[in-house]
Amino acid sequence: MTVGLAIVLVLVLAAEFTNGLTDAANAIATVVGTRVLTPAKAVVMAAVLNMAGVLITGAAVATTVGTGIVRPEVISLETVAAAMLTVIVWTMAAWLFGIPTSETHELLAGLAGAGLATAGTSVLLWDGWRRVLIGLGVSTFVGFGLAFLLMVGIYWGFRSVRRSRSRAAFGRLQVVSAAFMAFSHGSNDGQKFMGVFTLALLLGGAVSTFQVPLWVMLLCGTVMALGTALGGWRIIRTMGHRITRLEPEHGFAAETAASMAILVSSHFGIPLSTTHTIGTAIMGVGATRGSSAVNWSVSRQIVLTWVLTFPACLMLGFLFALLFKVF
Repeated sequence: MTVGLAIVLVLVLAAEFTNGLTDAANAIATVVGTRVLTPAKAVVMAAVLNMAGVLITGAAVATTVGTGIVRPEVISLETVAAAMLTVIVWTMAAWLFGIPTSETHELLAGLAGAGLATAGTSVLLWDGWRRVLIGLGVSTFVGFGLAFLLMVGIYWGFRSVRRSRSRAAFGRLQVVSAAFMAFSHGSNDGQKFMGVFTLALLLGGAVSTFQVPLWVMLLCGTVMALGTALGGWRIIRTMGHRITRLEPEHGFAAETAASMAILVSSHFGIPLSTTHTIGTAIMGVGATRGSSAVNWSVSRQIVLTWVLTFPACLMLGFLFALLFKVF
């Protein structure tokens, strides 16, 4: 363990903490927004089930992020440090305004930008980026479409049931769907910084092969949960209250649709944005009540941040890597 490696590992954990501030909070935003669970109970549930998602579903996404985005043999610890600084700076800027941003796209763009500054265009690996593009499509279109269809099915199936009875039923069901969402978040988003942590260990000579150790899973999962507990409410308020008015059936539909999309992607090692997935799913359930039911002003602000994230973080990663090369 060298001083340089230790510094980079601390930066990875700091980025994982910011991931807890934003992305992990998305997993419980709807269940808090519908008042089915209190924030405290929801945070505990998210922390436990995010960890379970990491430990049970393997490390396919971590392997994609750690070895499939940029060539490990041509980058350095400084490259990883530049990418982590990118994640920290962009996430904290968005968090201060309560805007949910995608740590997935920050991380991937930061790695790409830093890698380009380090080794040129040959650093990028097409197979990994093909998976990223698939994940972008899943998070944007499948999240919205699946949630919309599921919500329409719920309206049709419960059209003859009294409102009080259906609300009570979905209040119980939403606890299950929120747990499902937290678990699926861990299966995908929870793995990404574990992949980077292991990549840093490999580049620093602490390990000889890329394999995510159990202690890395536990350490990163704990840090992410701590971030959610200490600062996730800003994002919970935006996702759970400001996009559209949510009732338990809407929360159930959004969480279930997003979870299904995320788990399938995790199985195939596809890194996708859980922020995008649950965000578009919430927009999808809101759209079933007409366009006026969705706060498109807030939605446009969120989508604009999503669009700007990739080019901005690509440039930040490139600039941070150049600064490290100079100094």
